[in-house]
Amino acid sequence: MLNFSSYSTRMVNTKRGVLECLESTLGADFSKADLLIWHASLGHDFQELVAAASEYAPQARIVATSCCGVVGREGVSESMKDMALMAVEGKEFAIASCDGLSGRNAFEKCTDMARSLQAQDPNINMVYFLGSGIDTANDQCIRAFESVLGEEVTIFGATSSDNMKGVVNYQSVDDKVMEHGAYAVGFSDPTLKMETQATHGFVAVGEPLVVTKAEGHIIREFNGKPAWEEFTRRLGLEPSVNCGDTIPIGALAEKLSPEQAKEYGNDHILRVVTSRDGNDMHYSTEIAEGTPMWLTKRDEPLIFSEMERMVGEIRARMNGRSPVAVFHADCLARGRFLFDRIIKEELVGKMQFPFFENGTCPPWLGMYGFGEFARLGNQNEYHNYTTALYVMYR
Repeated sequence: MLNFSSYSTRMVNTKRGVLECLESTLGADFSKADLLIWHASLGHDFQELVAAASEYAPQARIVATSCCGVVGREGVSESMKDMALMAVEGKEFAIASCDGLSGRNAFEKCTDMARSLQAQDPNINMVYFLGSGIDTANDQCIRAFESVLGEEVTIFGATSSDNMKGVVNYQSVDDKVMEHGAYAVGFSDPTLKMETQATHGFVAVGEPLVVTKAEGHIIREFNGKPAWEEFTRRLGLEPSVNCGDTIPIGALAEKLSPEQAKEYGNDHILRVVTSRDGNDMHYSTEIAEGTPMWLTKRDEPLIFSEMERMVGEIRARMNGRSPVAVFHADCLARGRFLFDRIIKEELVGKMQFPFFENGTCPPWLGMYGFGEFARLGNQNEYHNYTTALYVMYR
């Protein structure tokens, strides 16, 4: 049976931060941990982080990812020196990884990872997936895992990020640090269940941009014009800007079915562009020619009200059971890039407090990344610009 504990810190010295997290989650006996899941901002050297974790807890498997800030039981922080840990005790898990993940090979790479997980443990019922946030067809990652493990397996997690530049991000497994890799942790504890849900709170505006030329996850034209030039023109930006400049204001919205929209609390699902090659835009999922996409604007009251509705629905589905652990992925554009600190901390407080037991927050591992995985319409789905919660309970 798996047990979870968490801690987050803002520590300048990487090795000291690792030690503080381990002491706070495991006490004096680091040998209890079988798996260490780390999130850290880019101010930390990832090779140093995983080396320190391996030195202190040599018996544990280690996975890590870069992010633009963390959310833990201790609250939210978005400094360049953030670090957060979820320590797992128990053997009911398997790990698979890959390097060189891209939008062109996402299905192949993730199929190989899924087969590896299945070979290690045929009883996996949920997969924590963390892949590169730059140039990946995330819908193909989902389809790959489902093709091997089945559609009933819950896929949750995020895509790694940097400090909103869209230049470099890291994924680590044991002592290997990658820039365009991915890892998957498959859990098979039969006593655990999970509820996942995501919400964004943005509204579509204006006339749509229509994809008139595309290949896989690459958009080449909008409305018959070079994609990046037309996209930035509609945003009121010069085409010389980088992707990071467009992320806070450039969420692209795709229309949902009426059934999905009712569950989602919004008529559209959002997508982000994290890299480009000239005027070609690398979308976060594969995209069909003819698809209309709307620009969006944030609606702060809607962000709060939909987040509260989502938390209430998750709690209702848990039928009074207590959370064992909460994993959490948030879009980096919902952090300090859209809210000042007071509003941001209020938003996090409102999502955490309903899960408190006897005045205590459950083990909580959250990150600000480039994208989020959560179920929608009883199917695994990839999201952008959302708060996504993954609540484990027995």
